Amino acid sequence: MTPRRPRIAPPSGSGLVETLLGGWRPLARIDVEGFALLRSRGVTRRANSAVALDAPADPAGAVDRIEQLCALTGERPLFRVLPGHGPDALDDLLAARGYRIGPVCDLLALPLTGAHTPDPAARIDVGPLPEDWFETLWRLSPREGEHARETVRDILAGTPAVHVAVSDTAVGRAALVDQGRRRTAVVNCVATDPAHRRRGLGRAVTQSLLASAAAAGAEQALLEVETDNPAALRLYRRLGFARFAGYHYRIGPDARPPGRAT
Repeated sequence: MTPRRPRIAPPSGSGLVETLLGGWRPLARIDVEGFALLRSRGVTRRANSAVALDAPADPAGAVDRIEQLCALTGERPLFRVLPGHGPDALDDLLAARGYRIGPVCDLLALPLTGAHTPDPAARIDVGPLPEDWFETLWRLSPREGEHARETVRDILAGTPAVHVAVSDTAVGRAALVDQGRRRTAVVNCVATDPAHRRRGLGRAVTQSLLASAAAAGAEQALLEVETDNPAALRLYRRLGFARFAGYHYRIGPDARPPGRAT
């Protein structure tokens, strides 16, 4: 008989944002009038965008300040917009300034009940980032950019996590993020060697992550999946994950010259 899952509500509001940030921790964070401005040498959108923590009293003024800070370094402003969280008019405000819609992501959640078991072939490490695991991840899923390798390593080292590898052909990670008394496993970096796909390796890695995260005290698992990745969405839904929220990016126009607020 399958154990009944406890009714654990996924995090919401600023707790959700802080959990997501803990799962992919930026190298630098500047709090700007109710927003967190994240910077990580330009590597990955999640670690190089602005996201609302609370509803600012003056959203337009906060966006002005963020645009000014981006302009100082010649970077294009990028916002992560979670409908139902933060200022209600943020999306319309950004659209009126010429920001275009970027990638759209679903947020999925799964209560952890101890029902999952690790794959017998899985190598599991819990705690700091293992160098051999990172070498396998980078071989399977490299990123472009002058400082990409160094930056991704620094991001991953920022939060204790469960790291799983199966036969050096598939890997995954579940960051262990604490908010108050609740521990959440934020699953990411699931990658499989293209030559070994359709062999159940992604499922084996994810089940091993879920089992190990539950053993490490996590009450639930969260995932961020881009909506144009149907194969990943199918895998996670078959494992019991359900959508509870989503977000999209708003990509700003070219960086404005320093000193201009609007």
